[in-house]
Amino acid sequence: MVELGNLTGATLARDDSEGAIPSARHERRMRSDMEQGYAITSLERPSMPRSGPAYSLQKRFLDLAGSLGLLIFLAPTLLLIALAIKLDSRGPVLFVQRRTGLNGVPFRVYKFRSMTVADDGDVVKQATRNDSRVTRVGRFLRRSSLDELPQLLNVLKGDMSLVGPRPHALAHDEYYGSNIADYHKRFRARPGITGLSQVKGFRGETETVADMEQRIRFDNLYIESWSILKDVWILVSTAVIVPLQRTAY
Repeated sequence: MVELGNLTGATLARDDSEGAIPSARHERRMRSDMEQGYAITSLERPSMPRSGPAYSLQKRFLDLAGSLGLLIFLAPTLLLIALAIKLDSRGPVLFVQRRTGLNGVPFRVYKFRSMTVADDGDVVKQATRNDSRVTRVGRFLRRSSLDELPQLLNVLKGDMSLVGPRPHALAHDEYYGSNIADYHKRFRARPGITGLSQVKGFRGETETVADMEQRIRFDNLYIESWSILKDVWILVSTAVIVPLQRTAY
């Protein structure tokens, strides 16, 4: 489980310097959150009104219909990718990693394995250009985003949505959460297979904190201006724009 203090350490330190003292009620809520495995504290968790993308029946219907339809339509392609992975390198077909979901609750995300490693600990190194850990088949899968297709299962389960902020590894949430003020606000929506940040070009490796800040800015903008038509626009844009991008390694 991610250490709560580290993820929002910068913000809590600022509060302490200003003399803010958590009430007994806040302390009880924080202890409860730690027992449930939340990645962010009660003091820092944004308000979660029962509205917006996380609670839209229209969005959930789109997710269910879209993910189920795509799994059926793409079944032959999924089988061919699985066969190619097995023939190309040793290891499982699927890569499973813990990511942070709605309200900061961790879940396990599915991807086609594209590397020779399966990091899921305190240190998770992002893929870089000419990364030796990426397999031959994996390089094609990552550039085309076909490695993300198993996340359609996550959408069916309700852990993810077709459209939303991309989920990050827990180690990355801990690091960036302590360096970016509004980072935790992205947990107001279910993570997505694609999102506004991706169609705007903020996809793949983030070399600096400033790069991640730009991604988070679009994530929060999506949540705050969400509509079902925007989801449809992002899905269409993803199909047209993302395959032409060269920012994922």
